[in-house]
Amino acid sequence: MQLKNNVTEFILLGLTQDPVRKKIVFVIFLIFYLGILLGNLLIIVTIKISRALGSPMYFFLFYLSLSDACFSTSIAPRMIADALLKNATISFSECMIQVFTFHFFGCLEIFILVLMAVDRYVAICKPLHYITIMSHQVCGVLMSLAWLGSCVHSSAQIFLALSLPFCGPNVIDHYFCDLQPLLKLACTDTYVTNLLLVSNSGAICTVSFIMLVLSYAIILHSLRNHSAEGRKRALSTCISHIIVVILFFGPCIFIYTRPATTFSMDKMIAVFYTIGTPLFNPLIYTLRNAEVKNAMRMLWSKKLMPDDKRWIEIPRLIQCLN
Repeated sequence: MQLKNNVTEFILLGLTQDPVRKKIVFVIFLIFYLGILLGNLLIIVTIKISRALGSPMYFFLFYLSLSDACFSTSIAPRMIADALLKNATISFSECMIQVFTFHFFGCLEIFILVLMAVDRYVAICKPLHYITIMSHQVCGVLMSLAWLGSCVHSSAQIFLALSLPFCGPNVIDHYFCDLQPLLKLACTDTYVTNLLLVSNSGAICTVSFIMLVLSYAIILHSLRNHSAEGRKRALSTCISHIIVVILFFGPCIFIYTRPATTFSMDKMIAVFYTIGTPLFNPLIYTLRNAEVKNAMRMLWSKKLMPDDKRWIEIPRLIQCLN
């Protein structure tokens, strides 16, 4: 017998129910979200404008920053707005949309990180064939497959969410809609659904993380044959990627590869990968990447000429940066 869905909206408890703490949450996460948008949009604009950042690595970094901005936007604006409300509610349809967008851009970020690792592997281990293997056409196809795979993953999540019957309880002890908290509200046995969740989200996180660890281990091992200068430059790039991988995959694996149980720390861990990682990524890729920093300096050093409204670089800075 199929149970009917009698729930039309959910109540989100958020990070806290204390009025004073909710105001603190509003201020802090508004600043964080604006930082996320500013940092990632700065990278997007810099890569789009700068001719020096035309390699495949920056092609993928462009989409990583875009994914970060969209990923946090699927969560942060509602979370910030809900902090001002006494009782925050979200309709059933909006909840499903949030599940889809959250998993779509989260999965897209995972695939992009894998593609960035592949790019670094080819660049360091097969430098003579790099231009041929990582051509613009190949990168475009790989990126299209990443978008397609993300769509398949998030569609599967929506299918699981829509298959759950909700008969009465509608209070979500979280600040956004996700399958894990929704499983607690379903008025049916969720054992099979949880297995499917682990085999979907959990498998993507775990397998991708193992692939990334192995690829970077091979890269680091191959650096022994490089010159000191080449080794230093490659290490600088790879360490940035490794930091991002650890910050993102650690919390995700903890959340999505375990049985349907909840811990008091779950919400704070979720904050780390929904808000923290998109905030840290621009800092990591700019502070540890000389090419991005130089391109940003060039971007800010341009002057808008009043006579013809064209952007012209300062020659002295061009010589320094080249």
